[in-house]
Order: sequence, then structure tokens, then C-alpha cells
Amino acid sequence: MNRSGKFGITVLGSGSGGNASVIHGPEGRLLLDVGFSAKEMESRLEKAGIEPDSIRAILITHGHTDHTKGCRTFADRHGLCAYFTAATRQEGERVRFLPERQAVIEPGSAFTLCGMHIEPFTLPHDAVDTVGFTFQVSGKKLGVATDLGHLNLLARQKLKGCALLVLESNHDPLLLQASSRPIQLKRRILGRHGHLSNRDALDALEELLTLESEELILAHLSRECNNRELLEELAKEALANLDRSDILLEIASQEHPLATRWLVE
Repeated sequence: MNRSGKFGITVLGSGSGGNASVIHGPEGRLLLDVGFSAKEMESRLEKAGIEPDSIRAILITHGHTDHTKGCRTFADRHGLCAYFTAATRQEGERVRFLPERQAVIEPGSAFTLCGMHIEPFTLPHDAVDTVGFTFQVSGKKLGVATDLGHLNLLARQKLKGCALLVLESNHDPLLLQASSRPIQLKRRILGRHGHLSNRDALDALEELLTLESEELILAHLSRECNNRELLEELAKEALANLDRSDILLEIASQEHPLATRWLVE
């Protein structure tokens, strides 16, 4: 169990093929989403140097498979309780990702786990009751919002001033329109309850980044409708225009974990 007083995040993978991160708290570790099989989760944790048995609990953002695929098996195998909203729990009953141990959380109602002040908040996405999360330790805030069609006022309020921000930057609209995807899927992604485009994510940085901001991880990139090099170029340009070249920029990968980013060591 992690009782080192540290606070940080390890993004194990992010994209339509699966999403999962480890949140390191002063009194233990949490899994945020389990979008890979239990076997793949254990492989990624091993690559990141994290023992599966050091995880204390699971938080689920919403019921889409790329966030819940391994939830039931991984949680039951390691005796973990999974936390989700009541509506997501009902969805889990239907599609069968619920583990034996469960707890219900409510958007807007903060709680404490592993020494972290945690607040779930509603995001505009086309799943049942999608939430983002902020985690706070020692005056440092970590925010995660990886599935949202637009940054509404609530999301902007919650994500503003994060020392470390994990934000969706899913697609380039031109690449999406030129893709072979069905028109209905394109409309869904571009809609206000779909996924955040590169430009929408980067335009929001002027408001979201404050003097407290230190690091930015752009996540949930589309394999077909985004380009990692293009996004990196656009993001560096956006940060330079804001005179925020001090911000550590990373882009999450679908294939492998990122190095752990620590806010409190």
C-alpha cells in the first residue's frame, strides 16, 4: 500500500481502445476507469512498476466499454470496491460490468479516499451520467475530463487552476470528416455530447490554465481522426501564445503507459 504521502497520476492508456489511470494518493492508490481486460490491466500495471494489490479502489467515469471492460473481473480478482453514480450502476447491471463490491457516488458531492479530497462532476457526453473528477492534496488539484462534447460552464469551473490537467483532445474535424466513418458517427462525435476536438481543447487553455498550473496531459486521441504530431505542434503553439512554455506537455498513448507524474513527492 502506498503511504508515502505522494500525489500523482500514471496514465496506463487512453483512447477508444481502452482507458485507465492510477491516481496515487497519500494513503493509497485508486484506479480511474478499467477500460482494458483484467489481463491487460495487470500487464500495464507491471510495465508502470505498480503492484495490482496496491490498488485500494476503482472509480468509474461512465459505462462505455472503453472505460469498463475489465472492471468486474479486475475488481473481483483483487477484492476492490468500484465507485460509480447510481445511473451508471444501473447501466452496469444491463451490460454486466458490476463487480461484487460496489459504492454509489453523486455528482457534486465530494468524498475522501486514499487521503484525497475527490469531487465528481457531470460532463456533457452521450453516456449515462458521465462524470469527470478532481483530486486535491496539500493545495494541489489534479483534474481529469476525457469524454465530453464541449467544455460547459461547470467543467470549466471544476478544471480551472489544476496543477495537473488531463483533458480530452480527441479529433481533428477535417480528419474526422475525411474519414470512412458513417455519417451518423461523425455527427455524434462532433455533437455537443460527443468528443472534444483539438481546437476546442486548446482554445480552452486560456481560461483553464492559471498560475497554479504545472502540467497538461492531452488524452483520448482518435487513432483514425487525429494525428499525434499535429496535436503536439498545435499544443506547443497554443502554450507559446499564452506565454506558458513552462507547462509540461504530454500526450497520452493508447499503446503504453506514460511515466508517472508527481505533484507531491
